[in-house]
Amino acid sequence: MTKQLMSGDQALARGVWEAGVVFAASYPGTPATEILESLAHYPDVHAQWSVNEKVAFDEAMGAAIAGVRAFVSVKHVGLNVAADSFMVFPYGGTNAGFVVLSADDPGTHSSQNEQDNRYFAKFAKVPLLEPSDTQEAKDFIPLAYQISDLFATPVLVRVTMRLAHTKGLVEPGARVTFPKKPFVKDNLKWVVPPFAKAHRGPLENKLRALEQYAEECPANYVEKGTGNADYGVITSGVVYQYAREVLPDPDFLKLGMTFPLPKQKILDFCARYDQVYVVEESEPFLEEQIKYWGVRNVVGKERFTNVGELLPEIIAQQIHGTVAPTDFSKEIPTPARPPMLCIGCPHRGTFTSLNRIPGITVTGDIGCYTLGGLPPYNTMNTSFEMGGSIGHAYGFERAGEQKTLAVIGDSTFLHGGIQPLMDAVYNGGKTTVVIMDNRTTGMTGQEDHAGTGKDIHGQPTKKVDYETLCRAIGVEFVKHANAFRPEEVTAAVREAIKFDGPAVVISEGPCVLIPEEKAKPKVAFTVIAEECIACGLCFHTGCPAILTSPETYRASASQKPRPKALIDPNICVGCTLCAAVCPPECIVRVDGKPWGA
Repeated sequence: MTKQLMSGDQALARGVWEAGVVFAASYPGTPATEILESLAHYPDVHAQWSVNEKVAFDEAMGAAIAGVRAFVSVKHVGLNVAADSFMVFPYGGTNAGFVVLSADDPGTHSSQNEQDNRYFAKFAKVPLLEPSDTQEAKDFIPLAYQISDLFATPVLVRVTMRLAHTKGLVEPGARVTFPKKPFVKDNLKWVVPPFAKAHRGPLENKLRALEQYAEECPANYVEKGTGNADYGVITSGVVYQYAREVLPDPDFLKLGMTFPLPKQKILDFCARYDQVYVVEESEPFLEEQIKYWGVRNVVGKERFTNVGELLPEIIAQQIHGTVAPTDFSKEIPTPARPPMLCIGCPHRGTFTSLNRIPGITVTGDIGCYTLGGLPPYNTMNTSFEMGGSIGHAYGFERAGEQKTLAVIGDSTFLHGGIQPLMDAVYNGGKTTVVIMDNRTTGMTGQEDHAGTGKDIHGQPTKKVDYETLCRAIGVEFVKHANAFRPEEVTAAVREAIKFDGPAVVISEGPCVLIPEEKAKPKVAFTVIAEECIACGLCFHTGCPAILTSPETYRASASQKPRPKALIDPNICVGCTLCAAVCPPECIVRVDGKPWGA
């Protein structure tokens, strides 16, 4: 077949399809999101968004135990959510091939932490593969399934942000198919808890067999350099590309299977040189294991940082002392652009509303709305992980902070917010929750979820009714409010805070980037300059379309003149929020129709 230009995520999806996978599940999370999005376009594989990563893992796990090849992809923190299942699955083993893909994010480009998920493989005692380019991303998936079938074990494949989003030429192959394996009822094998002790020894034996396999695995090999170096390099994953780019001379031991490690191959390689550099991004995963074997001529994290990305210039500087290349981006000054909500985002209205309520503490969550913690809103006071906002708010309440409320997105509420809300009800809390329903999973690319009424293919399906769900778990106060009408949201939240029990406000407004919203005709707004009193309330919405006008307004001779507002018609999407907050009602549609039309 003709080679195709693919991103790493697209290549991984191609590998999953070629490997004969029948079932694949995920929850959106950058940099892994595009794997399932790409896989959904292939025939003969059921690809779906699940409500969270543990559910996705358990569904894929069930499919594999039932006898078909299954796949689940997550971003690095998503594996934390699925860790309970991931840790116990190796004890029973799998019936058909099972692969979990972790996309890590060194440098925290789109995440709340840096985390090296290679340690998960060692922790769970499962084999680990790390491709270094897009071709390997495609090829390592079928290899992972071969290992999974051979050893009846789940396999972890780990990539990082650079590989996931970098494009390269890939030679595609054909899909292979496998007959469904029969599921044989065997409680000793599949009902793990009563027999966990009996599984422990066989799991260690399986790990020993995997160590022998690693010695002959084609993904682990020595690559010769020019011969003009007296040291060697051990590396893996995308960092191999960085290191080879700036270190053409030394021999490399390139590791594609990084757990369990090929011990003898590594010992033999290290014995050939006076010094061996272990070049790996993030934590000293390889280095720690090699030094544990008593190897003393390796140099690792004392030279290479474990913080952020280990880019080529860092490797060159740390080994050769060479000066980092010129940063040509500095030649043309680029104005700083802070992260901001999209023009027309409904979350602007919700945060504008919350800013009208003095004395509240807002516990936040993970999504576009995390930007509510930044100017001009400065509204969100905590934000750590998916689903944490409601539990945090309940904890604040128990600590005596009575004017605390949680904000959480619709997708995140379904992912991890239902249980803490249920717990607050069960334990007699008075927690106030604002569900910010923008009808999509906005931050990762407008993916559908169980609350949108559409599946991954855009086909209609059942839709969660948030009010019915909240009332079913015991919430007695539930109110809806239009996110673009701040007076509605503010009134509802004030009432919710006063309610004697858990209360939920559903602040509703569609994401401006979902297809049905993008397709709507947009009517821009304008400011009637002579009526503007420069109160500044429209500026407080934080909309980039609202600019300061050269015209000013002075209420009295003793007051300092203030700039009036001006709206850029080229970027205004007509969301109506600015008109809703304007006291003199001088912000109007350019076509002259009522702004609420």
